[in-house]
Amino acid sequence: MEQQSTQRTARVERSTLETRVLVEIDLDGKGRSSFATGVPFLEHMLDQVARHGLIDLSIEATGDLHIDAHHTVEDIGITLGQACAEALGDKQAIRRYGHAYVPLDEALSRVVIDLSGRPGLKFHADFSRPMIGAFDVDLFREFFQGFVNHAGVTLHLDNLRGRNAHHQAETLFKAFGQALRMAIEPDLRMGGVIPSTKGSL
Repeated sequence: MEQQSTQRTARVERSTLETRVLVEIDLDGKGRSSFATGVPFLEHMLDQVARHGLIDLSIEATGDLHIDAHHTVEDIGITLGQACAEALGDKQAIRRYGHAYVPLDEALSRVVIDLSGRPGLKFHADFSRPMIGAFDVDLFREFFQGFVNHAGVTLHLDNLRGRNAHHQAETLFKAFGQALRMAIEPDLRMGGVIPSTKGSL
């Protein structure tokens, strides 16, 4: 999809022998979302990203769920990362950095992001149980690894406390949405300048 100068949108499709994923994103949206992935708990988490990031997000995916959700979750992360990178373009006049703390009852998470152009992930979450319903919590790391590799961002996610795994996951995704919202926000004081002494990100 060709990116228009006044719109930060993208439509990206990824097809492999294991999955087919279609992501449509508007970084200047209102938090609307639509999902059809076959992985309901991930959809619940992605809805948090859209709502708290004020991003319009549509994701359709089909994959080899008869094996498990690994390939589908990872490829959704990859395709979402590609879509974010395309929608951001050259990253002129954005804040670049974002951070957020989000609590939910006993759980608390912190997320810090840098739209640096350099992929890097630090993921620290000691979940209280290995499964949330039918969802394997190991797949959260795979989702975020796919995202950072293809969005070209540095991302630190820390669940600081929590004993309910659903709450732990939800605070991580809400904080991710909030941090991403801050980082992509236009900074009028930048005057069209790319926020790097290198002149590019």
